[in-house]
Amino acid sequence: MHVGILGPVEAHSPDGKVAVGGPRPRTLLALLAVRVGDIVPLDRLIDELYGDEPPSDAANALQGQVSRLRRALGDASLIEFHPAGYRLALKPDQVDAHRFTSLAAEGQQALEQGDPRVAESLLAEALQLWRGPALADADADGHATRLEQQRSAATSALVAARIRLGKADVQEISSLVRQHPLDERLRGYLMQALNQQGRQAEALQAFEDARALLAEELGTDPSPELRAIHLQILRGQTHRELPAQLTSFVGRQEELRRIASLTARLITLTGPGGAGKTRLALQAAGPDAIFVDLAPVKDVSAAALQALGLKETVLAPEDRLTLALRERETLLILDNCEHVIVQAARLAQHLLSSCPSLRILATSREPLGITGETLCPVPPLKPEQSVALFTDRARLVNPTFVQDQHTVDICRELDGLPLAIELAAARTRTLTTEEISARLGDRFRLLTKGNRAAAPRHQTLRAVVEWSWDLLDADERDLAACLATFSGGATLEAVEQVCRHDIEVLEALVDKSLVDAADGRYRMLVTIREFCAEHKRVDAEHAAYFLDLARRADPELRQRNQVRWFARLTAEHANLMQAVEWATEHDPELALRLVSALSWYWYVKGSRTEVQGVARKLLSRVPEQSTEDYAILLALAAPERVQNVLQGLTGPIRQPFALVAWAMLVGPPDPGAPRTELQNEVERSDDPWIKGLIAFSNSYTGWAARGDRAVAIESAREALRQFQELGERWGSAQVLDVLATLTEDPHEALALTDEALKAVGELGAKEELAELRGRRADRLLDIDSDEAERDYLQALEMATEAGLAATRALANAGLAKIAQRRGDLAGAEQLLREAQGELGFGWMHTAAKQHVEAALAELLTELGRTPGA
Repeated sequence: MHVGILGPVEAHSPDGKVAVGGPRPRTLLALLAVRVGDIVPLDRLIDELYGDEPPSDAANALQGQVSRLRRALGDASLIEFHPAGYRLALKPDQVDAHRFTSLAAEGQQALEQGDPRVAESLLAEALQLWRGPALADADADGHATRLEQQRSAATSALVAARIRLGKADVQEISSLVRQHPLDERLRGYLMQALNQQGRQAEALQAFEDARALLAEELGTDPSPELRAIHLQILRGQTHRELPAQLTSFVGRQEELRRIASLTARLITLTGPGGAGKTRLALQAAGPDAIFVDLAPVKDVSAAALQALGLKETVLAPEDRLTLALRERETLLILDNCEHVIVQAARLAQHLLSSCPSLRILATSREPLGITGETLCPVPPLKPEQSVALFTDRARLVNPTFVQDQHTVDICRELDGLPLAIELAAARTRTLTTEEISARLGDRFRLLTKGNRAAAPRHQTLRAVVEWSWDLLDADERDLAACLATFSGGATLEAVEQVCRHDIEVLEALVDKSLVDAADGRYRMLVTIREFCAEHKRVDAEHAAYFLDLARRADPELRQRNQVRWFARLTAEHANLMQAVEWATEHDPELALRLVSALSWYWYVKGSRTEVQGVARKLLSRVPEQSTEDYAILLALAAPERVQNVLQGLTGPIRQPFALVAWAMLVGPPDPGAPRTELQNEVERSDDPWIKGLIAFSNSYTGWAARGDRAVAIESAREALRQFQELGERWGSAQVLDVLATLTEDPHEALALTDEALKAVGELGAKEELAELRGRRADRLLDIDSDEAERDYLQALEMATEAGLAATRALANAGLAKIAQRRGDLAGAEQLLREAQGELGFGWMHTAAKQHVEAALAELLTELGRTPGA
């Protein structure tokens, strides 16, 4: 069943037209149809059906009319009775008025967003639904008036769309002007349509006719808008208005301030697709700016002429534009220049040279590259701006939306790219933020439902990136795909060695906003990287390069330039992890070499917990062996199995992590045990770093075994000299900590600990920072318990972040000692019980366990309980 009210009231069943006889049944059908799907209250139906003189038994009379209408429709279920009133049980699109309203609204929205082609199609379809005056044979004047007003607005919008397309019908507009002689908007459309057809004199006369009529009928002058059109016609151009925006503008205050502060006559907003360049340009421009959308065009000058409302003449287009703009102080927006970049650059150069008062604001994914151009990059939104944008757009489709942590995660995962965020926010109508976040691994499939009235390249996330990809040449595409293999960006050296392209190709990708260059690194946004990675990968070459880098870096990590090399590896951390993970799946022997080469870097940086998972996977893929590399893998993946392999090594040791793992997991050697070949090999080493390590070890173990403080201090100072000559901060910090332990002056101990903290702080060594912070707290216990408590808490936080169970246990034991001294024995016991639960395998855990158990025994004795009870 379909109901028509845009003309005589009609009902159509699948079998044909339904006869609805009598004015009151038709009026009742109309009253229900204009509110299709809603329950119309009884009193409202009576008022609208009978007016000021309802029958004495109005409710029964209404019921009788409902019965007549049901019989006429042939389906009583179409008119539902509810306690509150009656309802027409049809879908909105089964009533022509609702279909018209929807199409008209979409058409007007497309027009406001600057897409007259879509607007014309929708509005024309909407107006074709009309068959005559609304509700022509029904008594519903108020509803008829409202529908006629909507019809008039849609008609006016259709005319506006056709004017923007340069194909308005003068005769049709003239007829509308005769029907509505005081409508200034229609008068303006008539003037513009006449001018577009080259009938300038008639357009100017139409203005004079309007001026006379307004003065005679209303005693007023033409509106500012009508006078502006008149002035444009006098000057020979009728430029389009800036596209109206339907959503709020979020963020970009810093960029707006920068644009406003610039005095350059050519400013180009650059950035990747979907960064919001067009929206920023419109926000920064004044209302009199001239907007030229270059996205759908191939001829820049012709597009500029059309935007100005100028006809082509015998003059060259550039000269025609010069004549129109030479005397004007205005801003010309050249939007979406990237695919016609050469033409746009030439036109901008010509106009700026010949029109001294003209300014140009261009948007492009690459610079125009002409003299005098000032670039204003449009970066991704900042995190708080991204969340604000997501929230604002989500509430347009889901008014009850409330942001949460998943909102933050989505915005971060989408790189703060405005278009991607808006596409994701549109999904909140049917998906939760948690569901959206979980599906971003396939973002190109998820983010596909954009504004149907938008340009095709902005309707899906894939289309946005594809637009840029299609503008690249073969070398640029190959390099973009290769560069996408890097998960953490790349240095120029890495790009040249892995991708094997000249720097000129890389610079072209930077210019085209596919690659960001900063701090000596070249990065892609995750969205761009995922798209480019679909076309080619160079994982084997990538892994080989980073194995070579790790091997070059490793010895440097124990010498004077270690801070710089640690910083370099830290910058490559994501790529290094990617190389290990790929090699674990595809080349386990390569992965084993990578793990070994990176082991010292991981240890000092405190990354062992992070790499444990991939280390365990690799352990399951390589055969057992008696090699140093395998021992290092065991120390990371299965430390409880490493002792036998370590003791079976003969040397020479290439990776110092093997020695540190030996000390951490096996503990000091038993003086009575037979010496191993590895011990002899290490002590014969000429490596100055290993010599320093041996002196450090002798100091620590000698003090522990013999208690000779003077000899221990002498060994420690020799170790410190060795490490300081190398410029090695990690080793220096270890020795300073031992010296702090050996000194009998508590203030000197603190000073030495602070020096050690400074040394490892320069390296960013998380594990040492946590351990030293805990030991500093130990040394403060008898000096300043409040400061000691702060250090224990900080050590606890750092140890948690680094995954150091033994350090956490010792920090809790220290906090327990403070609680015990303050009289909080129950709190102290709870902390010590927690510390016990932290401890597991390894010599360091064993030493910590002994310390915790001794403290617990002391506490239980104070509580009058038996230890172990």
